[in-house]
Amino acid sequence: MARAAVAPVDPVGQRSGPEPSLRRPTEPEQPDSDRPGDELSDVGPEPRRQAGGEQRVRAIILAVVSVILLGGVPAFFGVQAMRQDPVFVSLDELDVPDWAAVEPVDDVSGSRWCLLDCRLRERTVNSERSPEDTAEVYEAALSQDGWQRWTPAYCPEQEEKGSYTCWRRDELTLDLWVRAPACVPPPVDGEPAVVPEPDPSTAAEECAGSLVSVKVRNAIDDERTRPQPTTDPSLTGVDPYPTLGEDPLGELTSSPPS
Repeated sequence: MARAAVAPVDPVGQRSGPEPSLRRPTEPEQPDSDRPGDELSDVGPEPRRQAGGEQRVRAIILAVVSVILLGGVPAFFGVQAMRQDPVFVSLDELDVPDWAAVEPVDDVSGSRWCLLDCRLRERTVNSERSPEDTAEVYEAALSQDGWQRWTPAYCPEQEEKGSYTCWRRDELTLDLWVRAPACVPPPVDGEPAVVPEPDPSTAAEECAGSLVSVKVRNAIDDERTRPQPTTDPSLTGVDPYPTLGEDPLGELTSSPPS
């Protein structure tokens, strides 16, 4: 009886033969469409053009916002600063009747901190009554608010019609000018304006009332607070440039006959 062939056994007791492979089975390769980065390669010219347009829109929006912030905000705060100026606030608080403060118009120039020029505040208002009545209520209101009457050498600098008074308080000076309204139109090209003669009753109604101007300056910037030059003849001395034909002592010199 024939025996079946038996494979040789190694000393450890395992069958000898080719060793099994320990490598993992290779993974199937991904198709080209699933590889990373392919989505960028699929972007055509149209999506890229749209992305560039969105960037330009964002840049324009940023530029507009910058212009608003750099221009509008300082202008807004400038108007607010003028409205909150303590001088204008004190003028608003003057105890004058409503008929004496009609349609006020404010104007300001210079720097509050006196950089180059100190601040000059001006207010113009209309009054429904005569200049005499209007000046009386304004002078009483200024005195009640702590202003003191001031009589410098140049108050006003030149002769003006109406009532012109000067005042001081703390570090400020104030000029108050109350006069009749200007009923005659301003000249045109240096020539008086030709106006047809109106009805006398209508002209009287239009020219009724008065005009009030208030000018407030810093005392250090008001030349009237400084010593004024004197015209005392004893301080002028002898004229260093005498007129021809007159000697320094004032005696006329005669030239010898030829």
